[in-house]
Amino acid sequence: MSAAPTLDPGTHEPPDYLQVQSSAEFDELRRAHRSFAFPLTVAFVLWYLAYVLLSSYAGGFMATKVAGHLNVAFVLGIAQFVTTFLIAWWYSRHAAAKLDPKAEAIKSRLEGVTLRKEGDA
Repeated sequence: MSAAPTLDPGTHEPPDYLQVQSSAEFDELRRAHRSFAFPLTVAFVLWYLAYVLLSSYAGGFMATKVAGHLNVAFVLGIAQFVTTFLIAWWYSRHAAAKLDPKAEAIKSRLEGVTLRKEGDA
């Protein structure tokens, strides 16, 4: 059972989002996200386009049997799904390890500033 919040949920000043956005810690958070997400996105899109182009223009290669009735197209198609889930798993680990602590620090700082402003009034 949790206790009721002790803060008055009435009106309060919103955080100065422009100041937060221009802070060094927010810049580091954005850099940590972009340095992971952008290269991985580009790599996955290229991998997907390679699959589509191979399917469209290399039918003979894609029809090559790998094992039994399994062909290259099927194996690469399944690899697309596997890659998608691996990227999601990898990103969730990255976010938990690198992004969430930075975001929590920013949030805590903002809430501390907001609480002090409300307490001053």
